[in-house]
Amino acid sequence: MEKQSWAEPYKIKMVEPVFETTREQRQKAIKESGYNTFLLKSEDVYIDLLTDSGTSAMSDRQWAGMMLGDEAYAGSRNFFNLEDAIREFYGYRFVVPTHQGRGAEHILSQLLIDDGDIVPGNMYFTTTRLHQELAGGKFADIIVDEAHDPKITFPFKGNVDLTKLEKLIAEHGAEKIPYVCIATTVNMAGGQPISMKNLKELRELTNKHGIKIIHDMTRVAENAFMIQQLEAGYSDRSVKEIVKEICSYTDGATMSAKKDAMVNIGGFLAVNDEQLFDDARNLVVIYEGLHTYGGLAGRDMEAMAIGIAESVQDKHIAARVGQVQYLGRKLLDAGIPIVLPIGTHGVFIDAKQFLPHIPQEEFPAQQLAAEIYLEAGVRSMERGVVSAGRDQVTGKNHMPELELVRLTIPRRVYTQAHMDVIAEAVIRVYKRREEVQGLKMTYEPKYLRFFQARFQPIAPEPNDTTHENDETFASCTVGGADSGVGQL
Repeated sequence: MEKQSWAEPYKIKMVEPVFETTREQRQKAIKESGYNTFLLKSEDVYIDLLTDSGTSAMSDRQWAGMMLGDEAYAGSRNFFNLEDAIREFYGYRFVVPTHQGRGAEHILSQLLIDDGDIVPGNMYFTTTRLHQELAGGKFADIIVDEAHDPKITFPFKGNVDLTKLEKLIAEHGAEKIPYVCIATTVNMAGGQPISMKNLKELRELTNKHGIKIIHDMTRVAENAFMIQQLEAGYSDRSVKEIVKEICSYTDGATMSAKKDAMVNIGGFLAVNDEQLFDDARNLVVIYEGLHTYGGLAGRDMEAMAIGIAESVQDKHIAARVGQVQYLGRKLLDAGIPIVLPIGTHGVFIDAKQFLPHIPQEEFPAQQLAAEIYLEAGVRSMERGVVSAGRDQVTGKNHMPELELVRLTIPRRVYTQAHMDVIAEAVIRVYKRREEVQGLKMTYEPKYLRFFQARFQPIAPEPNDTTHENDETFASCTVGGADSGVGQL
């Protein structure tokens, strides 16, 4: 059959100029940022793949909706439009808006977790685990073993290992497990989906023990698309239908609408239990804002409601994931080691395989992200030992199996030509990979260290005077245990 090309289901109405920098400018910028791409100025970045959170392009309908913002302090009509959208597309009964996903995580954790509780999940996420730990809980990883091996091509690496969960229940008792946290898709595993079959089986098991399922639904539409493409019995179902079925097997959800819903700011907590909702809307007033705005302007809630509807359109999500798949295949064809299967929101480079001569203690993914920026002004981010943080009890670094660099693709922002530029930059770094050296950390904040930590090369570069007084950074290092866990 003759190959048929596909195109994005939109045309460009407005453009934002981007500018290339010289290698000398990038060298100066990366040193001044302590080899942490989070600390780069956006004006020094050519193609920004740091995150897909709040960086997508809104549609003309979303921008029009922004002009319909009802900025009343209480009872904004935009809140009720948002509530209607969540009920229609996701099926949850009650909604508490928050400024973004971590606001919802904080409220949920404070309400459901007691000291000593165990919170199982299909791999940790940074902010999620931190809120669970700050509330007195302890995260337990129950994802399938395949998720920890980047070379395995199992299509549903986001699945829960039900045997692992049953062992936790037997060991700690169901009363010590307030809920199971299920992410769609699993960010830290490389954007990997959970199957509907696995989710149904999880629902049956948790029902038997009276345990809630809380849904981290940041990229649920992407997960639904992968179910449509890969799982038997769903090829003729719409993404919209599959999304609602996923949600139907859960008791509530936290949402960073800055991803799937394509807004620059916003999120929500959605639940089906009326008492939990009443508790949450009381707590949101303390930390976020009134329960009908939750730290958001009316215009933000309107754009979110429209974005939710757009996120489940089949052509949109096929093009969104298709662009990620295109970049992934370009890298695979060049022999670049990446997480397989290719994920839905980004391509994840396996830094252990890319830089096998750099031990994990010397932060190979952190350095690789810096090298990709240095090569072409492409900003990516580390997802490895720095993001994993420290054990709360021992203070030692968590050493995850996956040491990754995430090339995260914003929705509706970059073209296929940009994907080619990105691939070429990574390939050039790969060709000189043996020259790349490790890093040492010179500043470590107490929480979520990957955002603000600073580094320097273990062997100083010739004529490098950027950090003559690195003892200043070292003296700022925070000792002791860091939950460091690090939704982006």
